Amino acid sequence: MLPKLKYDERGLIPAIVQEAETGEVLMMAYMNEHSLQRTIETGYTHFWSRSRQKYWKKGETSGCLQSVREILYDCDEDTLLIKVIQQGAGACHTGQRTCFFRSIKKEA
Repeated sequence: MLPKLKYDERGLIPAIVQEAETGEVLMMAYMNEHSLQRTIETGYTHFWSRSRQKYWKKGETSGCLQSVREILYDCDEDTLLIKVIQQGAGACHTGQRTCFFRSIKKEA
């Protein structure tokens, strides 16, 4: 049974995906109750695409699947942290290991 979580007005909750072994943050995506349930049932991450308005299993076409090790939720019950074992080249659709590969630098 799912805990009582606080979804936004569209029924979505942010999900931060982290490499279980290294702690590296891989990506952030959105889930709804159905995609969270599918993630729990299958052991692989499933999300809701806001742009395509449909469900997607991470890595289904690329082979870069995310095997779920643990799902945590924060004290406000409005954000998920999903610890995974990342398979394949990485989590980012650009081919990078993580979606967080760019830095904002202070100009001198």
